Amino acid sequence: MIAQPSLVQLVLRVGLAVPFWRSGILKWDGFLQLSDTAVELFTSEFMLHLPGGPYPFPAPAVMAFLSGSGEVVFSMLLVLGLATRFAATGLLVMTAVVELTVPDGWPVHITWAAMALGIMAWGPGRLSLDYLLRRFLGLEAQLRTTSSAESGRRA
Repeated sequence: MIAQPSLVQLVLRVGLAVPFWRSGILKWDGFLQLSDTAVELFTSEFMLHLPGGPYPFPAPAVMAFLSGSGEVVFSMLLVLGLATRFAATGLLVMTAVVELTVPDGWPVHITWAAMALGIMAWGPGRLSLDYLLRRFLGLEAQLRTTSSAESGRRA
């Protein structure tokens, strides 16, 4: 009774958004103003652990900007349930980069990846702007009609 699919999808979205939001918000000193600490981390602290490495991040200031922007924007989109699968895909890619940067954090990273994949597979649920927009634009009925017609052709 408690684990309704739409509630579970909302919890997945918020659960994935929170750690990325918290990390992203720390990278900024103001609107589009990266903190010196964020750039310094990508310059000297963060390394990509690839075969033959570790290697420094290319263009650390650009990477810090992209990371901070992605963490904040994708997290907001997830919580709102807007462009949800796109946002989850973005955070899945970021999770892969985080795993390459901090390989010992895999128990947490695999959890983030599982949440992102679940959101990508099952969508945002009814408690989302994506759902409301589809209903408002009449796309929900169109999707049902299309899938019913395809089912009839297969039978």
